[in-house]
Amino acid sequence: MNKDRLKQFREASRQYSDASIFMHEAIARKAGLSNADHKYLGLILQYDTITAGEIAKLTGLTTGAVTGLIDRLEKKELLKRQFIREDRRKVIIIPDRENSMKLLGPIFDELQQKTIQLISTFSEAETDIIERYFKGATAIMKETADQLNNT
Repeated sequence: MNKDRLKQFREASRQYSDASIFMHEAIARKAGLSNADHKYLGLILQYDTITAGEIAKLTGLTTGAVTGLIDRLEKKELLKRQFIREDRRKVIIIPDRENSMKLLGPIFDELQQKTIQLISTFSEAETDIIERYFKGATAIMKETADQLNNT
């Protein structure tokens, strides 16, 4: 890739990243959440159940920060704690999908429709390339985060 093309690509990528951050900040504010809590809720919603330790491992947050996160999201009734009878120290986190969708669904419905409209303007081959880029870039970002969290 030539220098000018690489510069254009980096600029477009930076603008996309910045716009994503700003959009998610706005969504979080509208939902009455911090940006971090909004993003971590999205992560938690990917699981039927998850432990606080698993959240810490996935996010790189300390156990204390995860406890605070769970406290805030539980207070908003977006998840609940379930204690394990055999080991009361172990807690399972159960996301409340219904309450989360009541809060975030209306915001994301319009975004989803606009995204579908945009994607429909690309050919299948183009969407395959875009998906390949996102998967590769995601792997690089995860690797970088893991390296930074472990040093």
